[in-house]
Amino acid sequence: MNEVIRKRLLIDGDGAGDDRRINVLLKSFTKWCNSGGSPEEGFTQYQRMLGTLAQCEFSMGKTVLVYNMNLREMENYEKIYADIEQSITSAHDKIAECKKEILRAKRIRKNRQEYDALAKVIQQHPDRHETMKQLKALDKELQQLSRIKENVEDKLELRKKQFHVLLSTIRELQQTLENDEKLESDESQDCTMENGQ
Repeated sequence: MNEVIRKRLLIDGDGAGDDRRINVLLKSFTKWCNSGGSPEEGFTQYQRMLGTLAQCEFSMGKTVLVYNMNLREMENYEKIYADIEQSITSAHDKIAECKKEILRAKRIRKNRQEYDALAKVIQQHPDRHETMKQLKALDKELQQLSRIKENVEDKLELRKKQFHVLLSTIRELQQTLENDEKLESDESQDCTMENGQ
């Protein structure tokens, strides 16, 4: 049943009965030509044929209009399709550019995080001016300590010399005492010997 309807629609245009009307018109025209009836019946048949012909012409005009409209729609669809293709290509390009922007933004964010971490580390240490000030203070303290060391070394050297002099004096004094004791001992022996004689 569906196959019959499909074939009928293919033969019959848009299904408005154009093929049937043309067949009826041809039969009516043949019948009209061969009829021997009265002029009134012939005129009536003629009017019917004109009406059927007008319907066929109207249907044909309508079909031509629909066909032209379909052609314009196809052109319009092709244009829309081309526009859509262009939009898709443009969207792909924008997506690719956005991906690049995202990568750049991620890199910038990573760099900023690293900069912030470095800045925190740097902030924990004194700045250059403060460091130079501390270095100058340490240098000044070092020079002062060097002078103190030199003074201590000079005093130590002086004490060594004084101690050496003291030791020498003690030795000399001890030698003198020993000599004095020896002299006294010798004198006492001489006195004893003289008394013994």
